[in-house]
Amino acid sequence: MPRASSPSPPSPPTTSSSPTTPVTPILQSVVSADRVSVLIVDDSREFQQLIEAALRDHNARIRFADDGESAIESCRLDPPDLVILDLGLPDIDGVEVCRRLREFSDAYVLMLTARDEELDMLIGLAVGADNYMTKPFSPRELQARVQALLRRPRSPIASASPNTLTIQGLSLDLQAREVTRNGMEIDLTRIEFDLLATLASNPSMVFERAILFEQVWGAEVFSNTHVVDVHIANLRKKIDTAEQRHIKTVRGVGYRLAA
Repeated sequence: MPRASSPSPPSPPTTSSSPTTPVTPILQSVVSADRVSVLIVDDSREFQQLIEAALRDHNARIRFADDGESAIESCRLDPPDLVILDLGLPDIDGVEVCRRLREFSDAYVLMLTARDEELDMLIGLAVGADNYMTKPFSPRELQARVQALLRRPRSPIASASPNTLTIQGLSLDLQAREVTRNGMEIDLTRIEFDLLATLASNPSMVFERAILFEQVWGAEVFSNTHVVDVHIANLRKKIDTAEQRHIKTVRGVGYRLAA
């Protein structure tokens, strides 16, 4: 991992960017020649600088927001690839910001909090965050989490697979990343779609939580695979009906599509 350079003082929120730096192979391999656009949402200048320093040498175009409303406006005006979002903001909290972002944005969201509580993690994941970190953290840990998010494939299905899968009345368009039932689209987050597509890729297979974790997140970004259970529960709420339960829990193992 390259050594982070000394941070320069951040510019005003939502408009600043870090200086042009050499492209390192880590994020270059993830996003080709394009610079990753990162929005850091935190009212602490100390953490803004820490995050900027950790990502500056990784081909990231960084800007800042000091509060939730500014973050939402910034995402609408200039959609980022990644939002690093503090849970404790001075106006609206990070959970509400994430919930509102998910109404129009598919950006990766890495949520930060100073409270090491599982409930915070579960609430953040439930409203659409992709990953979670507890303050304080090391630059290396942050770099690893960001790399894991950006390396996660948009779709876990191999390119040789058919473009459309039909399972139990659901139609999955793997290219458009859409799920429909009777012609009506079901609004899924990126993670929910990838979980369903992974299960649908082999309907008779029981997928262990660790396998789903690796397929959907692309790397070991959480030591607690309970995150899979949270997203499966959210997915079930969206795709299940009174007549049809689509995902079966195999106790002590993982999940598969219901027969």
